[in-house]
Amino acid sequence: MEYNQMKHGSTSVGDGATDAAASGAVGSGIGKIPKSWDLEADVVVIGAGAAGLSAAIKAADAGASVIVVETNYDIGGHAIISGGNVPLGGGTSAQRKFGIEDSPDLVFRDLTDWSIVQPNGWPDYRYNDRAVMRAFADHCVQTYEFLLANGVNFKDVPPDNQGGHNLGNSAPRENHLIWTKGAGPESPNARGGTALIRPLEVSARAKGGRFLLNYKMTSLVREPGSEQKTGRLIGITARYTPRILPGQTTPLKSFRSDGNIETTQSSVAIRAKKSVILATGGSTSNVNFRRMFDPRLTDVLQVAGEPYTFQDGSGELAAMAIGASLWGLANQILENGDNIRTKRALATRYNYMTWELESPIFPLVRATGLNVKDWQDLILVNQVGKRFYDETKGDYPHGNVYNEINPYTPNNYRNNENIKFNPTKHNFFNAAVAMNEYSEPPDYSAGPVWAIFDADAAEREKWKLTPPYVDVDGYFFSAKTLRELAAAIKNPYQEKPMDGATLQATVERYNSFVDAGADLDFGKPIPRYKIQTPPFYAAWGTPLVHDCRAGLRINGKCQVLDMNGQVIPGLYCAGESAGGFNQHGLGRCTTQGYIAGKNAGTETTNE
Repeated sequence: MEYNQMKHGSTSVGDGATDAAASGAVGSGIGKIPKSWDLEADVVVIGAGAAGLSAAIKAADAGASVIVVETNYDIGGHAIISGGNVPLGGGTSAQRKFGIEDSPDLVFRDLTDWSIVQPNGWPDYRYNDRAVMRAFADHCVQTYEFLLANGVNFKDVPPDNQGGHNLGNSAPRENHLIWTKGAGPESPNARGGTALIRPLEVSARAKGGRFLLNYKMTSLVREPGSEQKTGRLIGITARYTPRILPGQTTPLKSFRSDGNIETTQSSVAIRAKKSVILATGGSTSNVNFRRMFDPRLTDVLQVAGEPYTFQDGSGELAAMAIGASLWGLANQILENGDNIRTKRALATRYNYMTWELESPIFPLVRATGLNVKDWQDLILVNQVGKRFYDETKGDYPHGNVYNEINPYTPNNYRNNENIKFNPTKHNFFNAAVAMNEYSEPPDYSAGPVWAIFDADAAEREKWKLTPPYVDVDGYFFSAKTLRELAAAIKNPYQEKPMDGATLQATVERYNSFVDAGADLDFGKPIPRYKIQTPPFYAAWGTPLVHDCRAGLRINGKCQVLDMNGQVIPGLYCAGESAGGFNQHGLGRCTTQGYIAGKNAGTETTNE
């Protein structure tokens, strides 16, 4: 077999675009072996988020040449706009410094304890893959020290439970990144995840990693074996996907360019001499994919990370097309952690967080959104105009974390007797989708959720209710009367006009609860403020999909397995695209990236 051998370190692409790359649609089948390769490296990493960058660095540490392929204009993925909390335990240097006793065995025992359930009754760890968890537990400490060695800094405070869930009951394990706003390039928004991603990017580039940005993988190329789908992974195909904002003609650029492979070739074929690592970030943005787990997850729900990063399931679909198996599907339907979470911000379509005006992709976001200080200042109604929920309740359970169950006996069903059950506190999503009187074929979507408030509430919250703080193009409305407000609500996901009489009756009933000092419908504690002073406002407050906790089947080495439980040679997976691990956060992504990179980088070549 002849290959177009390109020297490691080259920063240009030849003219040998292949038919396989040009025609390969994600999930369409096994990519054809091209007549020539446009690029090559020992290890090809797909995705430049927390898992992908960790994998790239670790593979480079093993002496492998690395190309990182990223569909976006810049690196970071979901991780760069995360809060910057990293759950890693097992006896890290931080835990030892502050006298916290932990071990890999304790991590493994905690995260496979079948007896633990969330405050709403859903199990945390019951469906975790034990081999995957053992590998995670055994590599937590190594990953923490690896991050430190590659420029990542953590706050000099004891690990805790803040911002964490699904961490385990035996020791505090949540670490917090040091991040100072304005200290450096923060694309796409100044959040804590910047403090993880930017140092890893610097390290990956310094160690020789090359980055092919604006290219989306279209297929995995597998050598034919003695039987169908039994050969080794030898490469990928990808197509050019420039990110061009509305009203502009030139694509967005990454903050760094050293080591970038500069090309606008429409399609490329990349040979992987050792292996391919999938770190594509999960499938939550793929509506049809996510509805396999939960049919309620229609397109009315936004996804954390959009519109900077879209978790489209491309890694899963491409791997399935060459015989890979999905795994840990039960974890995706569990109503625990923040698989589904309520609004972080109102009055903007992309309501995972409040966006900053300086963000390079702000023209796509269009509005910063409104943070809520006091949920007594508003009510939430469904698309019909009816309340369905105590607005002050928490949006998702934060179990299970250190010392939440006390006393705690590992793997004892009587642990449940020490759990503070409160199923009504965490049923926002269920309540929102149940009140779906306007739902219609073909998908019977429950429709949007609207926050209703008045001028007095806006003053108490100190909100700016004009663009660019709110999105008046379908996600924020105002009117002099409640009936006029209902009529003004026009949104692609609002199946029918909201009935003004219904909304007015809802508000009048709520106002009566303020007079009475008790919410007779949903138990909101002592409703404080009437909604009575015009103008009146409606702001988008629909739930969003967050974590991806089901994905490709992997073993403890992060090798991808097929439907027969056999390793697909040369293919690895890490992070949210991998299944069998029910935990939120950056810990599993960085750890699995570490494991995948270490093993992929030491593979024998395909020579």
